[in-house]
Amino acid sequence: MGIMDAIRSQFIEVIEWLDDSGNTLLYRFPVQGQEIKNGARLTVRESQAAVFVFQGQIADVFGPGLYTIDGGNTPILSKLGAWMHGFNSPFKAEVYFVNTKQFTDLKWGTANPVMMRDTDFGMVRLRAFGIYSIRVAEPRAFIKEVAGTNGHFVTEDIEGQLKRTLVSGFSDALAESKIAALDLASNYDELGKFVRSKLSDEFKSYGLELTKYLIENISLPQEVEAAMDKRTSMGVIGDVGRYTQFQAADAMRDAAQNTSGGAGTGAGLGAGFAIGNAMAGAMTNAMNPKTAETPAAAKVNCIKCGAQLLAGAKFCSECGASQEKKKCANCQTELVPGTKFCNECGTKVEG
Repeated sequence: MGIMDAIRSQFIEVIEWLDDSGNTLLYRFPVQGQEIKNGARLTVRESQAAVFVFQGQIADVFGPGLYTIDGGNTPILSKLGAWMHGFNSPFKAEVYFVNTKQFTDLKWGTANPVMMRDTDFGMVRLRAFGIYSIRVAEPRAFIKEVAGTNGHFVTEDIEGQLKRTLVSGFSDALAESKIAALDLASNYDELGKFVRSKLSDEFKSYGLELTKYLIENISLPQEVEAAMDKRTSMGVIGDVGRYTQFQAADAMRDAAQNTSGGAGTGAGLGAGFAIGNAMAGAMTNAMNPKTAETPAAAKVNCIKCGAQLLAGAKFCSECGASQEKKKCANCQTELVPGTKFCNECGTKVEG
Protein backbone atom coordinates (compact mmCIF):
# COMPACT_ATOMS: atom_id res chain seq x y z
CA MET A 1 0.00 0.00 0.00
CA GLY A 2 1.42 3.38 -1.03
CA ILE A 3 1.37 6.56 0.99
CA MET A 4 -1.62 7.92 -0.95
CA ASP A 5 -3.57 4.73 -0.32
CA ALA A 6 -2.87 4.96 3.41
CA ILE A 7 -3.99 8.58 3.48
CA ARG A 8 -7.07 7.74 1.43
CA SER A 9 -8.01 4.91 3.81
CA GLN A 10 -8.25 7.40 6.66
CA PHE A 11 -11.08 9.24 4.93
CA ILE A 12 -14.66 7.92 4.88
CA GLU A 13 -16.33 8.43 1.53
CA VAL A 14 -19.48 6.27 1.85
CA ILE A 15 -21.68 6.11 4.95
CA GLU A 16 -24.51 3.56 5.01
CA TRP A 17 -25.91 0.72 7.13
CA LEU A 18 -27.73 -2.47 6.23
CA ASP A 19 -29.51 -4.13 9.16
CA ASP A 20 -29.73 -7.91 9.08
CA SER A 21 -30.32 -8.46 12.81
CA GLY A 22 -34.03 -7.71 13.13
CA ASN A 23 -33.71 -6.38 16.71
CA THR A 24 -31.21 -3.47 16.44
CA LEU A 25 -32.58 -0.09 17.47
CA LEU A 26 -29.33 1.88 17.09
CA TYR A 27 -26.00 1.27 15.35
CA ARG A 28 -22.90 3.46 15.49
CA PHE A 29 -21.09 3.68 12.17
CA PRO A 30 -17.40 2.71 12.62
CA VAL A 31 -15.41 5.96 12.27
CA GLN A 32 -12.83 5.27 14.96
CA GLY A 33 -9.57 6.97 13.94
CA GLN A 34 -11.05 8.12 10.62
CA GLU A 35 -12.36 11.37 9.23
CA ILE A 36 -15.38 12.03 7.05
CA LYS A 37 -14.27 13.40 3.73
CA ASN A 38 -15.90 16.54 2.37
CA GLY A 39 -18.24 15.36 -0.36
CA ALA A 40 -18.80 11.93 1.21
CA ARG A 41 -22.02 10.13 0.24
CA LEU A 42 -24.58 9.35 2.94
CA THR A 43 -27.30 6.80 2.20
CA VAL A 44 -30.26 6.65 4.60
CA ARG A 45 -32.79 3.97 3.73
CA GLU A 46 -36.48 3.84 4.51
CA SER A 47 -37.15 3.12 8.21
CA GLN A 48 -33.78 4.68 9.11
CA ALA A 49 -32.49 7.98 10.44
CA ALA A 50 -28.83 9.07 10.52
CA VAL A 51 -27.72 11.19 13.47
CA PHE A 52 -24.41 13.13 13.41
CA VAL A 53 -22.83 13.85 16.81
CA PHE A 54 -20.05 16.45 16.72
CA GLN A 55 -17.98 17.36 19.77
CA GLY A 56 -20.50 15.64 22.07
CA GLN A 57 -23.58 17.42 20.63
CA ILE A 58 -26.23 16.17 18.23
CA ALA A 59 -25.56 18.19 15.09
CA ASP A 60 -27.92 16.90 12.41
CA VAL A 61 -30.56 14.25 11.81
CA PHE A 62 -31.05 12.94 8.27
CA GLY A 63 -34.17 11.10 7.12
CA PRO A 64 -34.39 8.62 4.21
CA GLY A 65 -32.50 9.75 1.10
CA LEU A 66 -29.09 10.12 -0.59
CA TYR A 67 -26.91 13.01 0.64
CA THR A 68 -23.56 14.59 -0.18
CA ILE A 69 -21.93 15.72 3.02
CA ASP A 70 -20.73 19.30 2.61
CA GLY A 71 -21.42 22.70 4.08
CA GLY A 72 -24.40 23.26 1.83
CA ASN A 73 -26.72 20.70 3.34
CA THR A 74 -25.27 20.46 6.86
CA PRO A 75 -25.90 23.94 8.26
CA ILE A 76 -25.81 22.74 11.86
CA LEU A 77 -22.44 21.11 11.32
CA SER A 78 -21.22 24.37 9.81
CA LYS A 79 -22.49 26.27 12.83
CA LEU A 80 -20.56 23.96 15.15
CA GLY A 81 -17.36 24.61 13.23
CA ALA A 82 -16.90 21.39 11.28
CA TRP A 83 -16.13 23.29 8.10
CA MET A 84 -14.03 26.10 9.50
CA HIS A 85 -11.53 25.66 6.71
CA GLY A 86 -13.88 26.58 3.88
CA PHE A 87 -15.60 23.21 3.72
CA ASN A 88 -12.54 21.61 2.16
CA SER A 89 -11.07 19.76 5.14
CA PRO A 90 -12.28 16.40 6.42
CA PHE A 91 -13.86 16.35 9.88
CA LYS A 92 -14.37 13.90 12.67
CA ALA A 93 -17.90 13.10 13.87
CA GLU A 94 -19.85 10.17 15.24
CA VAL A 95 -22.60 8.82 13.02
CA TYR A 96 -25.48 6.82 14.52
CA PHE A 97 -28.08 4.99 12.45
CA VAL A 98 -31.42 4.70 14.23
CA ASN A 99 -33.88 2.03 13.13
CA THR A 100 -37.33 3.67 12.91
CA LYS A 101 -39.29 0.60 11.80
CA GLN A 102 -41.86 -1.09 14.03
CA PHE A 103 -40.52 -3.80 16.31
CA THR A 104 -43.41 -6.25 16.63
CA ASP A 105 -44.36 -9.31 18.67
CA LEU A 106 -42.62 -8.14 21.83
CA LYS A 107 -43.91 -9.96 24.91
CA TRP A 108 -45.23 -8.57 28.18
CA GLY A 109 -46.73 -10.28 31.20
CA THR A 110 -47.33 -9.96 34.92
CA ALA A 111 -44.50 -11.53 36.93
CA ASN A 112 -46.68 -11.31 40.06
CA PRO A 113 -50.49 -11.35 40.39
CA VAL A 114 -52.31 -8.03 40.16
CA MET A 115 -54.79 -7.37 42.99
CA MET A 116 -58.28 -6.28 41.98
CA ARG A 117 -61.50 -5.58 43.88
CA ASP A 118 -64.38 -7.35 42.14
CA THR A 119 -68.12 -6.96 42.79
CA ASP A 120 -68.79 -10.71 42.41
CA PHE A 121 -65.77 -12.34 44.04
CA GLY A 122 -64.37 -9.61 46.31
CA MET A 123 -60.57 -9.34 46.24
CA VAL A 124 -59.09 -11.42 43.43
CA ARG A 125 -55.59 -11.86 42.01
CA LEU A 126 -55.24 -11.65 38.24
CA ARG A 127 -52.45 -12.61 35.86
CA ALA A 128 -52.23 -11.30 32.31
CA PHE A 129 -49.97 -11.42 29.28
CA GLY A 130 -49.90 -10.14 25.71
CA ILE A 131 -47.76 -8.53 23.01
CA TYR A 132 -46.83 -4.98 22.03
CA SER A 133 -45.04 -3.10 19.25
CA ILE A 134 -42.76 -0.03 19.40
CA ARG A 135 -40.86 2.26 17.06
CA VAL A 136 -38.36 5.08 17.51
CA ALA A 137 -40.36 8.25 16.88
CA GLU A 138 -37.75 10.85 17.99
CA PRO A 139 -34.13 9.81 17.23
CA ARG A 140 -32.70 12.78 19.16
CA ALA A 141 -34.66 11.98 22.33
CA PHE A 142 -33.91 8.26 22.00
CA ILE A 143 -30.14 8.86 21.87
CA LYS A 144 -30.23 11.41 24.70
CA GLU A 145 -32.54 9.51 27.06
CA VAL A 146 -31.93 5.84 26.30
CA ALA A 147 -29.09 4.78 24.02
CA GLY A 148 -26.45 7.34 25.00
CA THR A 149 -23.05 6.42 23.57
CA ASN A 150 -23.93 2.75 23.20
CA GLY A 151 -22.56 1.63 19.84
CA HIS A 152 -25.05 -1.21 19.37
CA PHE A 153 -28.42 -0.94 21.10
CA VAL A 154 -30.98 -3.77 20.69
CA THR A 155 -34.56 -4.30 21.89
CA GLU A 156 -33.41 -6.62 24.71
CA ASP A 157 -31.51 -3.70 26.25
CA ILE A 158 -34.75 -1.85 27.00
CA GLU A 159 -37.40 -4.60 27.12
CA GLY A 160 -37.13 -5.00 30.90
CA GLN A 161 -37.88 -1.31 31.49
CA LEU A 162 -40.71 -1.31 28.96
CA LYS A 163 -42.32 -4.46 30.41
CA ARG A 164 -42.38 -2.99 33.91
CA THR A 165 -43.89 0.21 32.51
CA LEU A 166 -46.54 -1.76 30.63
CA VAL A 167 -47.50 -3.91 33.63
CA SER A 168 -47.75 -0.82 35.85
CA GLY A 169 -49.96 0.90 33.27
CA PHE A 170 -52.09 -2.25 32.92
CA SER A 171 -52.62 -2.43 36.70
CA ASP A 172 -53.68 1.22 36.89
CA ALA A 173 -55.98 0.91 33.87
CA LEU A 174 -57.57 -2.26 35.27
CA ALA A 175 -58.34 -0.56 38.58
CA GLU A 176 -59.67 2.60 36.89
CA SER A 177 -61.87 0.73 34.41
CA LYS A 178 -63.74 -1.15 37.20
CA ILE A 179 -64.63 -3.93 34.77
CA ALA A 180 -66.03 -7.00 36.53
CA ALA A 181 -63.84 -10.10 36.42
CA LEU A 182 -66.53 -12.02 34.50
CA ASP A 183 -66.63 -9.29 31.83
CA LEU A 184 -62.87 -8.88 31.26
CA ALA A 185 -62.73 -11.33 28.33
CA SER A 186 -65.22 -9.23 26.35
CA ASN A 187 -63.28 -6.01 26.98
CA TYR A 188 -59.71 -6.93 25.96
CA ASP A 189 -59.67 -4.51 23.00
CA GLU A 190 -61.11 -1.58 24.97
CA LEU A 191 -58.75 -2.18 27.89
CA GLY A 192 -55.75 -2.45 25.55
CA LYS A 193 -56.55 0.85 23.85
CA PHE A 194 -56.98 2.49 27.24
CA VAL A 195 -53.54 1.27 28.41
CA ARG A 196 -51.91 2.42 25.16
CA SER A 197 -53.32 5.93 25.41
CA LYS A 198 -52.41 6.06 29.10
CA LEU A 199 -48.75 5.18 28.42
CA SER A 200 -48.21 7.23 25.25
CA ASP A 201 -46.58 10.13 27.12
CA GLU A 202 -44.34 7.77 29.10
CA PHE A 203 -43.01 6.16 25.91
CA LYS A 204 -42.67 9.56 24.24
CA SER A 205 -40.22 10.62 26.95
CA TYR A 206 -37.95 7.80 25.71
CA GLY A 207 -38.28 8.94 22.10
CA LEU A 208 -40.47 5.87 21.44
CA GLU A 209 -44.03 5.29 20.27
CA LEU A 210 -46.17 2.44 21.56
CA THR A 211 -47.82 1.46 18.28
CA LYS A 212 -49.64 -1.68 19.47
CA TYR A 213 -50.71 -3.07 22.83
CA LEU A 214 -52.68 -6.31 22.86
CA ILE A 215 -54.02 -8.33 25.78
CA GLU A 216 -54.05 -12.02 24.95
CA ASN A 217 -55.32 -13.42 28.23
CA ILE A 218 -56.33 -12.44 31.76
CA SER A 219 -56.54 -15.44 34.07
CA LEU A 220 -58.24 -15.77 37.45
CA PRO A 221 -56.99 -17.85 40.42
CA GLN A 222 -57.84 -21.55 40.33
CA GLU A 223 -60.29 -21.33 43.22
CA VAL A 224 -62.24 -18.54 41.46
CA GLU A 225 -62.29 -20.51 38.21
CA ALA A 226 -63.56 -23.56 40.13
CA ALA A 227 -66.40 -21.46 41.62
CA MET A 228 -67.26 -20.19 38.15
CA ASP A 229 -67.34 -23.77 36.82
CA LYS A 230 -69.73 -24.81 39.60
CA ARG A 231 -72.00 -21.86 38.88
CA THR A 232 -71.99 -22.76 35.18
CA SER A 233 -72.79 -26.41 35.98
CA MET A 234 -75.78 -25.40 38.12
CA GLY A 235 -77.06 -23.23 35.30
CA VAL A 236 -76.80 -26.17 32.87
CA ILE A 237 -78.55 -28.60 35.26
CA GLY A 238 -81.55 -26.30 35.76
CA ASP A 239 -84.25 -28.21 37.73
CA VAL A 240 -82.35 -30.13 40.43
CA GLY A 241 -85.33 -32.43 41.15
CA ARG A 242 -85.61 -33.60 37.56
CA TYR A 243 -81.84 -33.96 37.35
CA THR A 244 -81.92 -36.23 40.46
CA GLN A 245 -84.63 -38.42 38.89
CA PHE A 246 -82.60 -38.64 35.71
CA GLN A 247 -79.51 -39.69 37.68
CA ALA A 248 -81.58 -42.28 39.55
CA ALA A 249 -82.86 -43.74 36.28
CA ASP A 250 -79.30 -43.96 34.96
CA ALA A 251 -78.20 -45.72 38.16
CA MET A 252 -80.98 -48.29 37.82
CA ARG A 253 -80.08 -48.92 34.19
CA ASP A 254 -76.39 -49.37 35.04
CA ALA A 255 -77.26 -51.75 37.87
CA ALA A 256 -79.45 -53.80 35.55
CA GLN A 257 -76.68 -54.03 32.95
CA ASN A 258 -74.04 -55.03 35.52
CA THR A 259 -73.47 -58.78 34.96
CA SER A 260 -70.20 -59.05 36.86
CA GLY A 261 -71.93 -60.21 40.06
CA GLY A 262 -70.33 -60.09 43.47
CA ALA A 263 -70.56 -57.36 46.06
CA GLY A 264 -70.79 -54.73 43.36
CA THR A 265 -73.99 -56.35 42.08
CA GLY A 266 -75.49 -56.47 45.54
CA ALA A 267 -74.66 -52.88 46.22
CA GLY A 268 -76.02 -51.87 42.85
CA LEU A 269 -79.26 -53.81 43.41
CA GLY A 270 -79.64 -52.32 46.87
CA ALA A 271 -79.20 -48.84 45.55
CA GLY A 272 -81.55 -49.63 42.69
CA PHE A 273 -84.27 -50.93 45.04
CA ALA A 274 -83.92 -47.91 47.29
CA ILE A 275 -84.11 -45.52 44.38
CA GLY A 276 -86.98 -47.48 42.87
CA ASN A 277 -88.95 -47.36 46.11
CA ALA A 278 -88.35 -43.63 46.39
CA MET A 279 -89.51 -43.08 42.83
CA ALA A 280 -92.52 -45.35 43.30
CA GLY A 281 -93.49 -43.43 46.41
CA ALA A 282 -93.20 -40.16 44.54
CA MET A 283 -95.35 -41.51 41.69
CA THR A 284 -97.97 -42.84 44.13
CA ASN A 285 -98.16 -39.47 45.84
CA ALA A 286 -98.53 -37.77 42.47
CA MET A 287 -101.32 -40.16 41.36
CA ASN A 288 -103.19 -40.18 44.69
CA PRO A 289 -103.22 -36.68 46.10
CA LYS A 290 -104.64 -36.20 49.55
CA THR A 291 -108.37 -35.50 49.59
CA ALA A 292 -109.64 -32.44 51.30
CA GLU A 293 -111.10 -32.94 54.81
CA THR A 294 -114.91 -33.26 54.91
CA PRO A 295 -116.41 -30.22 56.60
CA ALA A 296 -118.60 -30.75 59.74
CA ALA A 297 -122.28 -31.39 59.04
CA ALA A 298 -124.53 -28.32 59.39
CA LYS A 299 -127.18 -28.22 62.12
CA VAL A 300 -130.52 -26.42 62.51
CA ASN A 301 -133.03 -25.90 65.37
CA CYS A 302 -136.41 -27.65 65.62
CA ILE A 303 -139.14 -25.27 64.53
CA LYS A 304 -141.26 -26.32 67.52
CA CYS A 305 -139.08 -27.14 70.55
CA GLY A 306 -135.76 -25.60 69.43
CA ALA A 307 -133.70 -28.81 69.74
CA GLN A 308 -130.63 -29.06 67.47
CA LEU A 309 -131.21 -31.27 64.44
CA LEU A 310 -129.15 -32.20 61.39
CA ALA A 311 -129.87 -30.03 58.45
CA GLY A 312 -132.48 -31.70 56.27
CA ALA A 313 -134.19 -33.68 59.08
CA LYS A 314 -137.92 -34.02 58.43
CA PHE A 315 -139.04 -34.68 62.04
CA CYS A 316 -137.63 -33.55 65.41
CA SER A 317 -135.91 -36.30 67.36
CA GLU A 318 -137.11 -34.70 70.63
CA CYS A 319 -140.75 -33.75 70.09
CA GLY A 320 -141.54 -35.51 66.82
CA ALA A 321 -142.81 -32.34 65.19
CA SER A 322 -142.63 -32.16 61.42
CA GLN A 323 -139.92 -29.82 60.16
CA GLU A 324 -141.68 -29.07 56.87
CA LYS A 325 -142.85 -25.49 56.70
CA LYS A 326 -146.48 -24.89 55.73
CA LYS A 327 -147.44 -22.70 52.81
CA CYS A 328 -150.40 -20.38 52.47
CA ALA A 329 -153.14 -22.10 50.51
CA ASN A 330 -153.88 -18.84 48.71
CA CYS A 331 -150.47 -17.25 47.85
CA GLN A 332 -148.04 -20.17 48.59
CA THR A 333 -145.92 -18.04 50.95
CA GLU A 334 -143.95 -20.05 53.52
CA LEU A 335 -145.44 -19.62 56.98
CA VAL A 336 -143.74 -19.49 60.36
CA PRO A 337 -144.89 -22.40 62.54
CA GLY A 338 -147.91 -21.44 64.73
CA THR A 339 -149.05 -18.69 62.38
CA LYS A 340 -152.90 -18.48 62.20
CA PHE A 341 -153.17 -16.01 59.31
CA CYS A 342 -150.88 -15.45 56.28
CA ASN A 343 -148.78 -12.32 56.69
CA GLU A 344 -148.95 -11.74 52.92
CA CYS A 345 -152.59 -12.15 51.96
CA GLY A 346 -154.31 -12.58 55.37
CA THR A 347 -155.86 -15.94 54.53
CA LYS A 348 -156.66 -18.10 57.58
CA VAL A 349 -154.34 -21.03 58.04
CA GLU A 350 -156.10 -24.35 58.35
CA GLY A 351 -155.23 -26.60 61.31
